[in-house]
Amino acid sequence: MTGSISLADKLATFQDYWSPRTVTTFNDCDVMVVKVKGEFTWHKHDDTDDFFLVLKGRLDIELRDRTVTLGPGELYVVPKGVEHRPVAREEVHLMLIEPTGTPNTGDKATAAARKLA
Repeated sequence: MTGSISLADKLATFQDYWSPRTVTTFNDCDVMVVKVKGEFTWHKHDDTDDFFLVLKGRLDIELRDRTVTLGPGELYVVPKGVEHRPVAREEVHLMLIEPTGTPNTGDKATAAARKLA
């Protein structure tokens, strides 16, 4: 890296939802920003935890036994193997961190393609 990264500037470069953009990498992990709205699919990651940090808005992470609600500046890590579904009633901006190549749905066949921001 040659300088700092503005997450807000990166988020301003796109409008589509549920399409994470990689802003940098470290230790074989992608650091991504994403805009979300509506319901994502129920899914799980068998081999990795799932990290969510809310930058703007409110996000519900539905688990089979409860719902975790996050606001700006709050994060939650879904343990590997736990089924979950992110839900955003209004537009939410997130930072995600996961091992490079991890499919966002837990299944490579249905995952969104990785894009750079």
